[in-house]
Amino acid sequence: MIPMHAASPLRSLARLCAEAGIPYPADRPDLTIAGITADSRKVRPGWAFVAYRGVELDGHRFIGDALQRGAAAVISERQLSALPVLSLVVPNGRQAFAHLCSAWYGHPSRALTLIGVTGTDGKTTTTNLLFHILKAAGFQTSMISTVNAVIGHLTLDTGLHTTTPDADDVQRYLAQMRDAGTTHCVMEVTSHGLAQHRVDGCDFDVAVVTNITHEHLDLHGSREAYRTAKGRLFDMARAHVLNADDTFSFNYLLGKPAERRAFYSREIQPNGRYDHLWLYPPRVDHAKGYIEAYAFRHTQPPLALPLRTHLIGEFNVSNVLAAASAALLLGVPVAAIQQGVAALTGVPGRMERIDEGQPYLAVVDFAHTPNALENCLVTLRRVTPGRLICVFGCAGERDVQKRYLMGRIAAELADVAVFTAEDPRREPLEAILAEMQRGAEAANPRRAEVIHVPDRGQAMLTACQLAREGDTVVACGKGHEQSLCFGRTEYAWDDRAAMREAIHGRAMPLGRPLTD
Repeated sequence: MIPMHAASPLRSLARLCAEAGIPYPADRPDLTIAGITADSRKVRPGWAFVAYRGVELDGHRFIGDALQRGAAAVISERQLSALPVLSLVVPNGRQAFAHLCSAWYGHPSRALTLIGVTGTDGKTTTTNLLFHILKAAGFQTSMISTVNAVIGHLTLDTGLHTTTPDADDVQRYLAQMRDAGTTHCVMEVTSHGLAQHRVDGCDFDVAVVTNITHEHLDLHGSREAYRTAKGRLFDMARAHVLNADDTFSFNYLLGKPAERRAFYSREIQPNGRYDHLWLYPPRVDHAKGYIEAYAFRHTQPPLALPLRTHLIGEFNVSNVLAAASAALLLGVPVAAIQQGVAALTGVPGRMERIDEGQPYLAVVDFAHTPNALENCLVTLRRVTPGRLICVFGCAGERDVQKRYLMGRIAAELADVAVFTAEDPRREPLEAILAEMQRGAEAANPRRAEVIHVPDRGQAMLTACQLAREGDTVVACGKGHEQSLCFGRTEYAWDDRAAMREAIHGRAMPLGRPLTD
């Protein structure tokens, strides 16, 4: 929903369409509108309603409701007959909505230096690292992530299971940033957001990729289609930051034109083939959180970039290098990069330690993909003298293939794997757990004892009751999220609170329903 514009309560629809690239009929007089929405429940008198085919619902079904609420114009993906208001037909309603939203707010991204961060894993951490680096450099910096939106001193919740916010929210956030004096914005951009045109109309200066691994095949159908969706961000940005260690994304994105590029790698030393910035760490001391990195530029001497970080794990070394590479492309001084990296002590729900005085390590992590789960368990294995106990599930109505993969990974890398619920939605939980079990039985070698505890609170209690001094208990898959979905209903839930309860010998029940 877009509220009335403070400076201009009524806007010319013909002008908005011209700016959005939507043909406006020459034989129709201009129409002034008071707002735009794609949700018929939010229509107000004098607003324009945009109808498009969604993932589960077709917005064209709600045109009647929008008209009853006072819609003055309808923009749709198919020709409609005998509407009592102005109607326009567009080939892609989502795309039209995004560009109209941008025009409504005066194209706010054009007033900002906008950095988009995409990838399967590490997006939120890399976004937060860049946010802290840019703040350390003295820029007025804002951020949109899957955890929250930060605008100046204001922090806004971005919702349940949020990927990239919808187009109207994205443009509203950007306009608030512009109006608050923001100069730089870092935005976490998901494949859903790109495929569904939520960030169309955004003028990106830099695009950053972390990696592209197995995820969201339920939406995209194949890894190649998933990669294509991610690649849209690089079509929209002038400068690109690529992960040379991830050949699946690197070779594809390297073919996209860019004014400037930066490459980062934990494994591959620069070899002079590329006339671009290359960030490489010849030495990493995980115990001390020290990264000795060097930035190589063609025909220039290497730039020393020693960094200290509170983040642990090889994957976070890559996230630090990604953020530092983007910062260097933006001309941020070394001292500010160092200060910003050191300032980030952690991200909610990302390898977050839960300390209630227990004799074992307890961690909550967002790992919900095969690659992320593997990285999480490998990292914790290195700091666990005893047994590694992992609690996780796989979401219903999402990528089915990863259930087998994650079951196998847990059985190979953990000592105890507790399979439980993670947003089963309308799928039978037993079927999801059975597919995870099939993966566990294919593990080679199989290390873990596998236990099925469908109730997530009881599963975390079971894990904590098994833990002894020197062990590690990690709950994966939910991280910062604040709900669990059964059927169509979201129930209040927080893995961090549930872990605290489990440490104290209590199984946290589901909270109140948050949605009908």
